[in-house]
Amino acid sequence: MNPNVVLPLGSSLLSFVFFVFLIDQWRERHRSYQLAWAIGMLWYGLSAGTEFLGGAFGWSEPLYKAWYLIGAIWVAGWLGLGTIMLLARTRFGFALVPVFLLLALIALGGARAYTNVGVAPPIYAAFAVALAVATAALTYRRDDRWALVVAAALVTGTAASAVLIAAVPLPSPGWVVDETTHIPTGALFPGYVRLLTPLFNVAGAWALVAGAIYSTYVFMPKRRIVRYSLRRGQPASNFIRNLVVAPIAVVVNFGASLPGAVAALVRGDVHSRVPATLLIALGGLIPAITSGANRFGSTSGFFVGEFLGVLLLFVGFLVSIEVFREVRIPFTHVVLQRRRAEA
Repeated sequence: MNPNVVLPLGSSLLSFVFFVFLIDQWRERHRSYQLAWAIGMLWYGLSAGTEFLGGAFGWSEPLYKAWYLIGAIWVAGWLGLGTIMLLARTRFGFALVPVFLLLALIALGGARAYTNVGVAPPIYAAFAVALAVATAALTYRRDDRWALVVAAALVTGTAASAVLIAAVPLPSPGWVVDETTHIPTGALFPGYVRLLTPLFNVAGAWALVAGAIYSTYVFMPKRRIVRYSLRRGQPASNFIRNLVVAPIAVVVNFGASLPGAVAALVRGDVHSRVPATLLIALGGLIPAITSGANRFGSTSGFFVGEFLGVLLLFVGFLVSIEVFREVRIPFTHVVLQRRRAEA
C-alpha cells in the first residue's frame, strides 16, 4: 500500500471524526474554544483529504492551492486559537508577545530569504507588532479581550490568505511534489505567500504546545522553587523583572514538580488535564516539526507526523474532562462515558 495515500486518508478520517465530536460538544456547551478547535480539525481533515486525493488520483492546481491554503496556513492557527480562547482569563497572553515580535523579524527577513515578496514584509511585520502591543496591554490589565483581538487577527488573516491564494498565478503545471517522496511542498508559491505560513503556523503551534504545557503546569502538584508575581499594582521595575523571571520559573518549577506529578499519576490523584495536556503538547509538537522540515526540503516524515499529531490530539482531548465531561455518540443522548467533575 502507498503510504502517501494511506496515511493522509487515515489522518483525514480521524480528523473528521474528531471534528464531529467537537462540534457536538460545542452545540451542547457553546464554548468558544470548542468551536475554534472544531474549525481547526475541519481544516486538518480537509488538508489531509487533499493529500489523499493528490496521492491517489494525481495533483492539479486547484487541489495544490487548497492543500497549501488549508494545511500550510490555516490548520495550526485555528487549533492554536482554541487553546488561546481556553486560556483567555489567564496571563498566557504574555507568552505570545515575544512570538509575535519574532514573527515581525521573520517577516522583515523574508525580503532576503525569498524572491517576489513585494511590499509584504513591512506589512506583515507591522501587523505582528500591532498584535504584540495590543496583546501585551490587555493581558497586563487582566482584560480577557486579548484573546478576541488575536481571534480577530486570525479571521482577518484567514480571509486575506484565501484571496491571495486564489489570485496567485502559478507556473505550469500548477503544483510540485518532492522528486523522491512525492510529497507536496510549497516551493511553487511566491515569497509574499510563503511568508504567510510562519505568521499562522509558528504562532498557532506555539499557542497549542505552550498552552498545553502551561495547563499541565497549572493543574499538576507543584514545587515552587523560583517564585514570581505578575499582579498589577506593583512597581513597573518589579513587574518587568518578574516578567523576565516568569518563563525561567515555570521551567524550573515544572522540572522540580515532575516527580510529585508522576507519583500522583500512579496513585490516580492527578488532575485529568495533566496527562491530557501532555498528549496535546506532543500532538501539536510532532506535526510542527515535520511540517517545518517539509518547508526546508526534508519531506519524508511529513505524513507520519501529520497522522501522529491528530491521533495524539484526539486522545488528549478525550482524556480531558475539561473538554469532555461526558463522551457520547455525537448528536444523540447516548452517553458512552460520564466522568465526575474535578476541582
